[in-house]
Amino acid sequence: MPYTLLKQFLKESLPQGKQSYISFEGTFSEVIDVPVSHEEGVILLMATVPHILPGFYDDIIKEVFPEGGNIPQLGGIRLESHRGFYPTGETVLYILAKDDIEKRLMLQNMFMPGHWFYKKNILYLSDVREGEPQMSGRLQLSQEVLHKIFYGEEVLPRFSSTFPAKEVFTAMDWDDLVLNQNSLKQIQNIALWNKHKDRLMNDWKMGRKIAPGYRALFYGPPGTGKTLTACLLGKELGKSVFRIDLSAVVSKYIGETEKNLEKIFVQAESKEWILLFDEADALFGKRIQARSSNDRYANQEVSYLLQRIESFNGLVILTSNFKNNIDDAFLRRFNNVVAFYKPGFEERLSLWQKNLPDNVKLEENVSLELLAKSYDITGAQILSVITYACLQALGNNSNCLLNEDILAGIELEYLKEEKHFKKV
Repeated sequence: MPYTLLKQFLKESLPQGKQSYISFEGTFSEVIDVPVSHEEGVILLMATVPHILPGFYDDIIKEVFPEGGNIPQLGGIRLESHRGFYPTGETVLYILAKDDIEKRLMLQNMFMPGHWFYKKNILYLSDVREGEPQMSGRLQLSQEVLHKIFYGEEVLPRFSSTFPAKEVFTAMDWDDLVLNQNSLKQIQNIALWNKHKDRLMNDWKMGRKIAPGYRALFYGPPGTGKTLTACLLGKELGKSVFRIDLSAVVSKYIGETEKNLEKIFVQAESKEWILLFDEADALFGKRIQARSSNDRYANQEVSYLLQRIESFNGLVILTSNFKNNIDDAFLRRFNNVVAFYKPGFEERLSLWQKNLPDNVKLEENVSLELLAKSYDITGAQILSVITYACLQALGNNSNCLLNEDILAGIELEYLKEEKHFKKV
């Protein structure tokens, strides 16, 4: 068992000057899907142990150092909830390098952004107070990696204050989306980029000249299909779409907004997720003239986002009701700006036809052409109206949608927007 081997390895490594020859290559290679070196295998096992054997390190320390005493070179900390010894980066340095400065520097490099530990969001060191050695941070594995190590299956991150993003998806298909041809063509360019990005960036050497990822802005009135289009793209490309909850991201504490977002970006890069910033005006709005410290911090957040999105190697989609609300510096960096207009007569008629359930019928005096011509509503509103009419029919034990119920549903949609409704 890996833990038995690790216990023997640590016992042989703890006394000064001894060297263990137990190998850990391959222990995690299949789980992580990356070739794992001896040192990397030891580090991963050391980080895993406290989650399943809380007294593991204390038992070893008592056996090797029965008289106890302070061992500063061993590092380690004790947490409020976890009462056992918790290894830190300093523990790794002592176990694997002792006083070998060159090897210590090599090991420290494993906790830098260039290493696959970081790139794949596998393992990192916890934050330390300003001025303290970075390696005094404790070893931390993401919960998703721990679950895969223990149970061999992938799990998605749980929505929380530290990961303010949720996966969104749709059961609809492209046939259910009604857009004008120009917008559809622009959306197809996104799929084209995803298909050929590796050849474009590497074989054709465009990676030296352009930013690595793809940035798209979808703008237009609510209910015109912006979020649905993002979900359909994810479905077609075989990628998860994660919608950022802006209310959970934005923090009153300086630097916390950037910190929360960075966790999402790192995870998304390692998993090739599509990031969706719905109603992005709150974070990506125009920068203002700094008249106070709050203004400066707001501008700082916008600047961070500008740089981070440009360096993100995947697909980022922003949605907004108004194009002019987005900061000009962002607009210049979008690969694609797609307009979502309110549907015209032809589009509305198609939406009425596509959204009607197959197993219902319409009252004889219902004219979809008249409804499409008379009422200027969006696709989301049409779907809401049909849902309302269907519920009324079900409540009457009928499968026939009545004209009066459809008109009542339209009136409700008009009331939401405080618009005058006129029955035709």
